[in-house]
Amino acid sequence: MFLVCGEALYDVFIDPRNADVRRKVDLTAKPGGSPFNVAIGLARLGCQSYLATEIALDTLGRNLEAKLRAEGVHCDFLRRTAKATPLAMVDVNSAGTPTYAFHGLDGLLFYPDISIVKNHWKDLVGIHVGSIPIVSRSSAEPLLALLAEAPAKVLVSFDPNVRLTVEPDVDRWRRAVDRFRALAHLIKVSEEDLINLFGPDADQELIAKSWLTHRCSLVAVTRGAFGATYYSRTSGTITVEAVPVMVADTVGAGDSFQAAMMAWLLENRHASPAELAGLSATQLRALGQFAAQAAAATCRHRGPEFPYRKTLPPSV
Repeated sequence: MFLVCGEALYDVFIDPRNADVRRKVDLTAKPGGSPFNVAIGLARLGCQSYLATEIALDTLGRNLEAKLRAEGVHCDFLRRTAKATPLAMVDVNSAGTPTYAFHGLDGLLFYPDISIVKNHWKDLVGIHVGSIPIVSRSSAEPLLALLAEAPAKVLVSFDPNVRLTVEPDVDRWRRAVDRFRALAHLIKVSEEDLINLFGPDADQELIAKSWLTHRCSLVAVTRGAFGATYYSRTSGTITVEAVPVMVADTVGAGDSFQAAMMAWLLENRHASPAELAGLSATQLRALGQFAAQAAAATCRHRGPEFPYRKTLPPSV
């Protein structure tokens, strides 16, 4: 099983085709949140996934839980809250690239009860963390404790997924990234995240390679239409091209890429820290191509939509 920790919310899209400044603006709301997306992406790719988050008892919250259950995501680690379901207002530009404004995330809890997780240690394959919880004052420390206590066989993956509209303090994000990456075996980070963290003139390759310390043996830097580059302790640097696609938008593409990497590792019996560290250049290329296919499938749709395993090619 994979345990994913983080936010669940609704992405709210403005429909420019039906916008009427004199009267109304049409909105379309879709379930989202990066960890929520990864959990569903894993389930659709045939993996047993669990989501640890706080779900509101309002109508939107009930819909989020119903969506998780319908997709086959296990809800053992959900917490219920009387707070309102958070929203992310999504503004998509002409290239399909989104920007986000978040509402209602304050004080929510994005971590599981560690005492309950311990009952699942023997079945746990991996833990995925990232996004808003890493800078949350209520969630960061419990998540760090969870990762520190996880058995050595458990694969920890990490995606910073920097959201400056939630926490504008870049130094806080940098400190959080440093703490979480020290406990991760696999790091996926977007080019946009690296720019947000270190500025547009930073040497991204140098940064990625510097993260191959502590537990980490593989860093994947995603670059949208320009593909992804993998930095490995044992196999060097591998670049994988993006899959050409007619883009509706890129919302959820990074989450789809993340879920596909984890699913590939499980499907090919490499979902452990030791196996990850030993991947050859050929295996890394296969991993990257599978993840690129999944991300491309998501880009064909408006909003976060994830491929089913049967729609993707063989993973080897």
